[in-house]
Amino acid sequence: MRRSRRNGSDRRMFAKPGVSKNGNDEKMKKHFLLTAALVGVASFGVRAQEALFPARNAAGVNVDTHLVLEFAEPPVVGNNGCIRVYEEGTGRLVDCLDLSIPAGPTESRKNPEADYTPVPYRYEASDRTNANTVPGTPSGCNRRDEGNYQLNIIGHFTDGFHFYPVIVHGKTATVYLHNNLLEYGKSYYVTMDEGVLTADGFKGFAAENPWRFSTKEKPSVRGRKIVVSADGTADFNTVQGALDYIPDFTPLTLEQKTENTDDNGGWHIYIRNGDYEEIVYFRNKRHVTIEGESREGVVVHYPNCEVFNPHPWEVKTNECVGTFPSRRASFMCDNGYGITLMNLTLRTDCRGQAEALLIMGVDNRVYNVTIDGSGDALQVNGPTYFENCSILGHGDTVMGRGPAFFRNCTITSPAYITRPRSTEKNHGYVFVNCTFNGQGDRAILGRTPANDIYPAAEAVLIDCVLDNIVPEGWGPLEGDVSKARLWEYNSRHADGTPVDVSKRHPASRQLDRVKDAEIIERCSNPFYVLQ
Repeated sequence: MRRSRRNGSDRRMFAKPGVSKNGNDEKMKKHFLLTAALVGVASFGVRAQEALFPARNAAGVNVDTHLVLEFAEPPVVGNNGCIRVYEEGTGRLVDCLDLSIPAGPTESRKNPEADYTPVPYRYEASDRTNANTVPGTPSGCNRRDEGNYQLNIIGHFTDGFHFYPVIVHGKTATVYLHNNLLEYGKSYYVTMDEGVLTADGFKGFAAENPWRFSTKEKPSVRGRKIVVSADGTADFNTVQGALDYIPDFTPLTLEQKTENTDDNGGWHIYIRNGDYEEIVYFRNKRHVTIEGESREGVVVHYPNCEVFNPHPWEVKTNECVGTFPSRRASFMCDNGYGITLMNLTLRTDCRGQAEALLIMGVDNRVYNVTIDGSGDALQVNGPTYFENCSILGHGDTVMGRGPAFFRNCTITSPAYITRPRSTEKNHGYVFVNCTFNGQGDRAILGRTPANDIYPAAEAVLIDCVLDNIVPEGWGPLEGDVSKARLWEYNSRHADGTPVDVSKRHPASRQLDRVKDAEIIERCSNPFYVLQ
């Protein structure tokens, strides 16, 4: 069942792009601000009701840490002032978050003269981060970002992502430093101007009494197994921190399997239960398994969408190979090979064009994952296998060029469920033993609108359960659909009775158990679909 919209208790730095999504499942952010933190705060003369993470003078802090403050009352984020991080001893300014700079755009924009990249986007190994590159440095055919917004290089994507420097949920404020600026074996102190956060007489952190902590001496990763925990008790605090640790284009190891290597010789990221509010973007990773402790207990999410992180003004993006990478999803796997996601929830906190998962690459797999997006909730570009997943969206819920094979999945949407953009070179989407839940009175299996030029669009349903889908099933199917394969076999209701398909769109087709036995057999085989 879809959740209601947020009740307004979330406060971010500036107006949010689009409409923020639900919150009955109010953030599961761990209250890892332990008694030790409270004692440390009180001992330094700061109000005892303020807890800090990392605690004052904490040692062994992970380099990807956020800065978390908890108050006795909900704080208010200001629109001026700075948060600064300095290196202890040298006084070097390491990071500065200027709250007078807006987080990102709040209104949609369109450039009718934009065109697709004239040459394929090049994926190369890179070590470029906020530490050595100015955010907004263009890649591909893009031009430098001249907008006056917050920018953060994530996953070596130098063009950068707009982001919220401070996010407030209830009584907790989380400060998001620019990625990859803290180093191992360093001590830091933080100052915060008065007015950055207002709550219960809080005056920030002055230079004469800053917030101090020191990082781990070196990475704690053993072999190729990485553990992530939001409370700072593992190798990394964030999913992105763990992914950044893995080199690009890493081949499988030929070493004998040990407890610290994955079963297939690849990397294994294990995420403990917790709330991970972060943009995740990674590219060029090979043979990586990202596994959550539990599907409901690990939630990776962010308020990201096309409005907040749009494609470049002069460049269109699409699902074709070599297109300029999209930046609007909350979780993005770009040019991945042999990536496995399992046992977690991925969610966008915005309405509009906002994927919870955008996955592009080859030989990728997704098991037991909840994908909770908005428009274009799941975008799949490249062979990907899905099993036992729940996909929730608001329209064009599954889109992209594919191919994608879905087994035992549940797809929920109030509008268009699929928007296949497959070509004659590959299959589109095949759903086997899946359930389609329509919400409202206009839930439709799929569409191919006139502005899509995909005459070979393919979406095939085999032995699926349909609930509350319009009688025509498909549409609009516009333009040349002579080669489209919008097929169904044995569609039925939850009680097992056949669905009445007598009013189906004439461009779609019902497969016959006898005449189309070979087609049904082939389409039921993921190796055939994903080849």
